[in-house]
Amino acid sequence: MSWIREGELNLLEKISANILKAGPMPKHVAFIMDGNRRFARKKNMERQEGHMQGFNKLAETLRWCKHLNIQEVTVYAFSIENFKRTKNEVDGLMELAKKKFEKLLEERDNLEKHGVCVRVLGDLNMLPLDLQQLIAKAVVTTKAHNKCFLNVCFAYTSRYEITNAVREMAWGVEQGLIKASDVSEALLSECLYSNNSPNPDLLIRTSGEVRLSDFLLWQTSHSCLVFQSVLWPEYSFWNLCEAILQYQLNHKSIQKARDLHGEDQALLQLEADRACVAEHMQHHGNGKPADAQRRQEALLHYTTCREERIQDFLEALKHKRDSYFNDLWSDGILA
Repeated sequence: MSWIREGELNLLEKISANILKAGPMPKHVAFIMDGNRRFARKKNMERQEGHMQGFNKLAETLRWCKHLNIQEVTVYAFSIENFKRTKNEVDGLMELAKKKFEKLLEERDNLEKHGVCVRVLGDLNMLPLDLQQLIAKAVVTTKAHNKCFLNVCFAYTSRYEITNAVREMAWGVEQGLIKASDVSEALLSECLYSNNSPNPDLLIRTSGEVRLSDFLLWQTSHSCLVFQSVLWPEYSFWNLCEAILQYQLNHKSIQKARDLHGEDQALLQLEADRACVAEHMQHHGNGKPADAQRRQEALLHYTTCREERIQDFLEALKHKRDSYFNDLWSDGILA
């Protein structure tokens, strides 16, 4: 089954889509695709077939998102917690993932045509090496595409992602790229796996479960959360429209919360910079209090230096991550 489904919406779907698009539309939607195993039990089929049906539904959902001008989709494909499932099921999921990434690589021309950039978020070291190499090839091959983005969270949990971001900042301090005083909420956000993406506007979980299961905990603090009872393989265009309508009904309050949070973060950063400047001037001054102009000049100088340090650190972090994928891809070619 193709990752990218061709085909238009039917007439009723087109009319509904146009009505929805008259209002505020989410640019980035995240899915917890839950219910594959329950669907398999309901249909008296093997679990693996349920997971296969779940992938097919993802491909169909991506087509709907394209027609609704949703430019970015993030999906929870495989949690680190899923490694606790039976060996047969885990092995089956790894095999399914290999087949799907092989299929994706066969569709490179189609991905380029639609400008689809595929990113995989998670700790790939937990996966079989051949799957790591396939994923790396898919990521490197599509990284220049910029029309729409598919983020696949694989071997992922949010707490692991946040912990890894803290490790990255500690690495930056150890390397002398940043100072401990540079660490902030904004910098941590830049160190997450999802640093290249805006936070989701809308998160949808299917199957009737009403918890996030350690998915995008940091990124969805100001997102619209919609929980739907339908099992993922049975998800429909109308279920997606219902979720978008929920987003539209709550759009103003969500945007207001985001704006207030942005203002709060800017104020906190300014206060942190002022505290660092005051401490520096106290230790290096001549005992006389600095006048307002001198304090302002020192603040501007410190802020510029901090921003330059952070930019250099983020460039080094990007290089480290890009090298990881490029090396995996090269090893796969040599193998």
